[in-house]
Amino acid sequence: MSQIHQQTSLTNCPGCEEPLETGDLFCGACGYDLSAVPALPDDRPTIAIAVPAPAAGEPGAGATSVEWSAASEVDSSDPPAPVHRAADLPGRDSGGSALPGTKPPVRHDEPGGAPRSDDFELAAPGVPVPDPRTAGHTAHPAAGGRVCVACRSGQVDPDGYCENCGHAQPRERDHMEQELGAVAAVSDRGLRHHRNEDAFAVSSTALPDGSPAVVAIVCDGVSSASRPDEASAAAASTANEALLGSLPRGTHPQQAMHEAIIAASEAVNALAEEPGGAMEHDQHRHQNAPACTLVGAIMAGGLLIVGWVGDSRVYWVPDDRAIAPARLTEDDSWAAQMVSAGLMSETEAYADARAHAITGWLGADAYDLEPHTASFKPDRPGLVVVCTDGLWNYAESAVEMAAAVPVDAHQRPLHGAQMLVGHALDGGGHDNVTVALLPFVVLPPGAATPWNTA
Repeated sequence: MSQIHQQTSLTNCPGCEEPLETGDLFCGACGYDLSAVPALPDDRPTIAIAVPAPAAGEPGAGATSVEWSAASEVDSSDPPAPVHRAADLPGRDSGGSALPGTKPPVRHDEPGGAPRSDDFELAAPGVPVPDPRTAGHTAHPAAGGRVCVACRSGQVDPDGYCENCGHAQPRERDHMEQELGAVAAVSDRGLRHHRNEDAFAVSSTALPDGSPAVVAIVCDGVSSASRPDEASAAAASTANEALLGSLPRGTHPQQAMHEAIIAASEAVNALAEEPGGAMEHDQHRHQNAPACTLVGAIMAGGLLIVGWVGDSRVYWVPDDRAIAPARLTEDDSWAAQMVSAGLMSETEAYADARAHAITGWLGADAYDLEPHTASFKPDRPGLVVVCTDGLWNYAESAVEMAAAVPVDAHQRPLHGAQMLVGHALDGGGHDNVTVALLPFVVLPPGAATPWNTA
């Protein structure tokens, strides 16, 4: 695993964020000692994929360590982006160059903020609800109308309330589930948010040689932006459609992922250009463009491709639980930058109030779009976990995530995704929760793919 070199020239004070001059030893605003840069922490959750062989008598003894080889080059007009390993991700972009020394602007999510004016308002606590069993009449919904989920008899009005008992109806996106053969996903509003601003898309297609390709895209709307639910939905569907168009043509999956993220970004940007996008009762957000994060995974031809912008993550959980799991993505966030620069430990950074301020997102006001992609080739079966921070907040490290994954999730991915969402809700459900599970099957030796045929 490569190490991240300590930052030797800071542009802003780590203590008060005031600008610094070249050669400063102390911050002129707060007196922060700039020469005291702590050593790199030992508790980074992103761990080496290659696991040392266990000693004799230990679990897993005799099993070969995991080796992740690079994706083969594709002979086409669309050469794949350079391959990254999980150990090389911190401090590197998908082009292989070092991250810039200056910190891009951050955008703050609002998981615990006050209800937005365009949120679907819940019924006020303490307001008595009429008992439908003693109501003086029974409403009969018109043909094609919605029936109340509470009293099962009233018609739901256009505002989402039952005309009989007054109960607020759940939105369609409050809880979503989908299983598609080798992939399953679940998304839930959580216990604190007024609506679900996450979105996902799962699909499968065939490569030119007829072998399957499985796709999972997960997006998390930025709550401080306007229409975050629309942004996440547009990004997920657009990225999925782009992959379903490029993979059957033989485009290398890593290049296809890069192009899909670009297409998703353009779809989110277009939302800001729509006339009347800012609601009349929400004028203070008219310059705050819709925004979201994106993370995705592709299983194709024996390869595992991941791509992301933002702080949603991908984890690898081997079927053999004696083998160490791994986190395959690196967050675009304030906390990740502090850890990468060696200024804070992982524990310190994520305990800070600024931890979840993201430094990368999809949206018209994004600083600079830099899609990250990485390619892996597992040599053993395992489970790919694609999720938003609504889940990993309650299982942050790879070991914690693996412990939360049911042992039979490889055989029952939908049930496994349901259990992981339940894990987040049991932990407090402070945010929307979305997770997709992709069981990875290792190809038999010598199996040909469109990228390694002779």
